[in-house]
Amino acid sequence: MGEEICPGIITTMSCTDNNSKPKSMSRAKGWTAEVENLFRFQEAGYRDEMEYIQVKQGALIDKWPESGFVKKLQRRDNTFYYYSRKRECEERDLYKVKVYAY
Repeated sequence: MGEEICPGIITTMSCTDNNSKPKSMSRAKGWTAEVENLFRFQEAGYRDEMEYIQVKQGALIDKWPESGFVKKLQRRDNTFYYYSRKRECEERDLYKVKVYAY
């Protein structure tokens, strides 16, 4: 897909380019840890980790240490979503996950 430039963000752009818009979008074809985290960001109302960091102005993202999955996200209305250590994106939800390329 791309190269890992920022910790936890797979992209083809630099970390400093915070206002970049995605160049293309595709749907997830299979489950991966990256798709799981995208599912969690999108369920909370964000495109991906980059948009979350832009909107929340550099807020830290809590992740489960053993899996690397997102643990907690703050929605735009300032309520929180808490996620399990285990997979939450079921096979039936895979088609909903959008994978953006920058």
